[in-house]
Amino acid sequence: MTRLKCAWSGLLLALAGCATMQPAQRPSPSATGEASWRAVVPPGTTRYQLALGEVSSGGTPFQRVVPVYPPNLLAVCPPPQEVPALFIVGANGVVGEVRVTAEAQADAGRRAFIAAVRVAALQWRFNPLQIDRWAADADGNSHVVDSATKPFSLAYVFRFECHAGRPTVTSAAAQP
Repeated sequence: MTRLKCAWSGLLLALAGCATMQPAQRPSPSATGEASWRAVVPPGTTRYQLALGEVSSGGTPFQRVVPVYPPNLLAVCPPPQEVPALFIVGANGVVGEVRVTAEAQADAGRRAFIAAVRVAALQWRFNPLQIDRWAADADGNSHVVDSATKPFSLAYVFRFECHAGRPTVTSAAAQP
């Protein structure tokens, strides 16, 4: 009989533990997304004209920050939004300006997406674009005789999507 009492009290303790457990709460939707990109040069892009013996390097991103999906729009879950942005990168590799076409005509919802892109883009960092001038000496050995860093610009398109309150953000260099 004592064994039965112990078994019942153990079972009651286990059930009591279950009864006081809180139901698992679903986490609120995250307001971040993942970004992917690929570099593509849009048609008509003006490039630096390199002279004979000049070589360019750099101009590649090494720090990218994902735009945050505007949290106030998650409940509404609007149709996908694409925000084309032109990054103006200084000679030091820092994004100094972000230009978005037709920003002045954008409604409040679109402006929220543009602001998210701008906040993220201003945190991107690039390897400075460097142009080296090489020359050969009398023995035929090549060496750098002059070097300069230059500003440049790159175009990106950021895509914001929302499915059932869950955001997705992707980015890609502007397509030709």
